[in-house]
Amino acid sequence: MKKAVVALGGNALRRKGEPFTIEHQYKNVKKVIKPVVQLIEKGFKIAITHGNGPQVGVEFFRNLYTRDKFPPYPLDALNAETQGWIGYIIARAIREQLYEDRIDRDVVAIVTQVIVDKNDPAFSNPTKPIGDFFSKEEAMELMKKYGWKMVEDAGRGYRVVVPSPLPIGTVEGKIIKKLVDEGSIVIASGGGGIPVVRENHGKFRGVEAVIDKDRASSVLAREIGASLLMILTEVDYVYLNFGKPNEEPLERVTLEQIERFYSEGHFPPGSMGPKIEAAIDFLKNGGEEVIITSIEKAHDALYNGMGTHIVV
Repeated sequence: MKKAVVALGGNALRRKGEPFTIEHQYKNVKKVIKPVVQLIEKGFKIAITHGNGPQVGVEFFRNLYTRDKFPPYPLDALNAETQGWIGYIIARAIREQLYEDRIDRDVVAIVTQVIVDKNDPAFSNPTKPIGDFFSKEEAMELMKKYGWKMVEDAGRGYRVVVPSPLPIGTVEGKIIKKLVDEGSIVIASGGGGIPVVRENHGKFRGVEAVIDKDRASSVLAREIGASLLMILTEVDYVYLNFGKPNEEPLERVTLEQIERFYSEGHFPPGSMGPKIEAAIDFLKNGGEEVIITSIEKAHDALYNGMGTHIVV
């Protein structure tokens, strides 16, 4: 049986303007989990990754606003916290779908540590926005009070930015591979994983950073020997000239073609860029196919060729 990694975008749990309640996010997960289970019906063993940007942002500011009464937790601990409860609701939703489809598979969520290089230049140049938007006046006050770096984001206000180093390995990669090989559905590397750096004598230390979820998914896919990486996001296709009058959807392209389009600047760093980088990395390291499409079109991507398919 072939193996696949499915990377669920942040909109699998919550769309802009929706409430942050667990009940609401669980209902959203229930709506999108069917295509994941359909991969099993197509003969795949699977691992699932997911985003957690909005959720870890909420916890970041919950810590901020209660710091006078309770000690704030570092970002690596907040990532572990959100990995835990998001993994729990995804596992619940999958078990219910498996029961409805009469499929017998174990489901497990693993709080995952992802290794980064402590000398990664990202640590000296934080760029990853997290949490709420603030006015310029509020941002100036917060930066002065807490020493954060804050930048204007897409004209919507100011946000805290943190380092986003490149993932280079998964601490729990071997056990995840073992479980997937045995047929378990594994939820792992949530939100890009808990960023850790390797110290002397085999020790790991958590760091204040956020790893890109799609790049971490590519690393995990490589480590478990997956042939397919499926990235589910907010758009049906990857586009050339996105948002312009001459935009063009990409349907089936080769690794060589997507590398050329990437070098021509079609995929900006703040949107499709990391997904294309993840796709290129995966295909250059033994992967066979990457599918990028919307959550709503995942079924059609599997059965009818919908979405963008990138092959070697």
